[in-house]
Amino acid sequence: MTWKDKLAEDMPADWAREIDVFEAQIELKKQGKLTDQLFAETRLRRGAYGQRYDNGQRHDGVAQQTLTYPRSLTKGPETLFDAPGMLRIKIPFGGLNPVQMEVLADLAEEYSDEICHITTRQDVQLHYVHIDDTPDIMRRLAAVGITTREACGNSVRNVTACPLAGVCRDEGFDVTPYSQAMMTFMLGHPDTMDFGRKFKIAFSGCAQHACGLVNMHDLGLLATTRTSDGVEQRGFVAYVGGGLGAVPHQAKILSDFVTEEEILPVMQAIARVFARLGEKRNRARARIKFLIKSLGIDEFKRLVEEERAKLPHDPRWTAYIKDVPAWRETPLKSGAALNGAAQPDGFTRWSETNVYAQRQAGYSVVTVTLPLGDLTSEQMRKLADVARKYVGESVRTTVDQNIVLRWVRDADLPALYRDLGAIGLGAADANTIVDVTSCPGTDTCKLGIASSRGLAGELRNRMAERSYDLDAAVRGLHIKISGCFNSCGQHHVADLGFYGVSRQVGGYQVPHFQVVLGGQWSHNAASYGLPIGAIPSKNIPAVVDRLTSQFVRERQSDETFQAYCQRIGKKALKTMLDEFSKVPAHDVDASFYSDWGDPREFTTGDMGTGECAGEVVSLAEFALADAELEVFEAQLALEAGDFAKADHIAYGAMVHAAKALLKSQMPDIGDDAARIVAEFKTRFHDTELFHDRFAKGMVAGYLFRRHEEGAGTLTKESVHQLVEEASLFVEAGHACQLRMAQQKAPVTGAAAQVVSLDLG
Repeated sequence: MTWKDKLAEDMPADWAREIDVFEAQIELKKQGKLTDQLFAETRLRRGAYGQRYDNGQRHDGVAQQTLTYPRSLTKGPETLFDAPGMLRIKIPFGGLNPVQMEVLADLAEEYSDEICHITTRQDVQLHYVHIDDTPDIMRRLAAVGITTREACGNSVRNVTACPLAGVCRDEGFDVTPYSQAMMTFMLGHPDTMDFGRKFKIAFSGCAQHACGLVNMHDLGLLATTRTSDGVEQRGFVAYVGGGLGAVPHQAKILSDFVTEEEILPVMQAIARVFARLGEKRNRARARIKFLIKSLGIDEFKRLVEEERAKLPHDPRWTAYIKDVPAWRETPLKSGAALNGAAQPDGFTRWSETNVYAQRQAGYSVVTVTLPLGDLTSEQMRKLADVARKYVGESVRTTVDQNIVLRWVRDADLPALYRDLGAIGLGAADANTIVDVTSCPGTDTCKLGIASSRGLAGELRNRMAERSYDLDAAVRGLHIKISGCFNSCGQHHVADLGFYGVSRQVGGYQVPHFQVVLGGQWSHNAASYGLPIGAIPSKNIPAVVDRLTSQFVRERQSDETFQAYCQRIGKKALKTMLDEFSKVPAHDVDASFYSDWGDPREFTTGDMGTGECAGEVVSLAEFALADAELEVFEAQLALEAGDFAKADHIAYGAMVHAAKALLKSQMPDIGDDAARIVAEFKTRFHDTELFHDRFAKGMVAGYLFRRHEEGAGTLTKESVHQLVEEASLFVEAGHACQLRMAQQKAPVTGAAAQVVSLDLG
């Protein structure tokens, strides 16, 4: 019997067959018998992504040449791809046990770069994995109950849930068995095979905390109960159409009470409506939030109810419910109080931020802080040993990119703290301003513009050095960073959010971050912030210092940071940060022209193409800067509640940004908006001169849609989205102008070298 046969004995039969099929598809691709497009969707549905790997950076920001490559980077050219990729591994509701942790550690060590990365959706990712190795990795995972199926692609992604479910002091009830049932039911379900884009589901046990983030998901289910004829009934408030991405959307309430018997058929009905009516051709408009915006929540609800009524009965809808009352985690040890036990150095501070008292007396949840979501394979393996010693199988990942140990006996907390410290995982400051969240950014993501992880690491180090001296109101803030506007780092819902952009200064490209303020992390990500201006990457730490120090000096009573930002207004906030927007000349301070964690210049060479082209570039940049200012003025109008004015200014900003680019080809384009939009479509959109590779037409479509549809009915939400879209359109204009300059060729006539923007 081979090792594969032995593993197959421990795998679900359907999982084993799927992995065999995937391995065969890899071979067919090598033989040229499978198209690139078909294989791309196939591997994505199996969790296998391409990744950036030749940019000189790795997880810790150290130049690649100083590191030992995993074996995937040393394979010969006969393999399927020249470059390794990333494998995303689904961890439903974040639940792990020590055996699974050991397998993850082994795989990271044998096939990856010895790093297990925890994502903001409770997954685990392995980077620098070769496609040829993925079937074997999948088999080893499947043998311990883990799948990568539908971790990526146009599918139902990992079903997330509050990591405190079942032990939270504020929850309605434990959502764990419901999230598990949802994952099992939707995995590979035929009604999900024709989605235009991904679909994300989250469960939360309470409304006030951010553990589940139901407001920013395609489907969010919030635990609630009601009493009927004296009997308590479990159910969920169902939210639909939430999401971050380039332009965030707040979820709408589909129903204020979906019974536990109905959550699976309702999800199936939603899936059918989404598959039938959702956008398929334009991926940028293919998420369900756009369908709901187009139809309206009332019509969408009607369609879902109509679909639900037609569904043939499926016994799986309710089969799991009989087992819900029996769902219990069994503590490894009997509960016992701390009772004045000797405490090692640092324990008090660590327990303040990393220990949560469960609703069950004598037990606590301990957060294991993972800087940037990373732990080494050796740390994962030793953490599995720690879990066995103190909690058994009660381990979960979190949306904050950490790991929690549940059912820790309070009497064991000092010993656990010592054991975590011994493996380098005893850091305090979980869920504070020190605990910075970041997407992979330019380390491994093909869409990354700026080094989100490099900046996050810098901010984390600086905040950790000051953590003992930070004001309590500042310590409770959240910093979240994305490498581009797509919000994988969740910058829209942070107190202090940042996303990567670029600017051209004196012929050089300079990494910048847009500063996003006004987001709300609590209450399941209740509101989204807006960008107020781009700041050079190297000045972001100073921006954080200025904002937090001003907040401490000027806050009123127990005012939150979000309330403080609303009270003083965006104009005052922008004025506060204006001094940090300046970039010194290259010969004065060259450090501004490289990114955090990367010693190389962000870009090199003189971007000018001679006197004439230099003038065009200068005029275009000037006009784009004016358009950027208009976007900010639109924000001020939105803040003042003047929706019509905000809409008008935001639309005008996009028109003026389009005109700025057009003047390179049509100096006398004039001011007629209809002509500008038409010419922009012909000369920049249709020729793909203004083009983002990964979501064709997305950014340009913001202008076209607003121009064609007009203002329409204006609400705070719709205008908020338009202002966000205008900001992204102007950013795309900056990138387009820069790409044209980098071509070092005239931009007239066949202007027409295609320029591809790395905007996601």
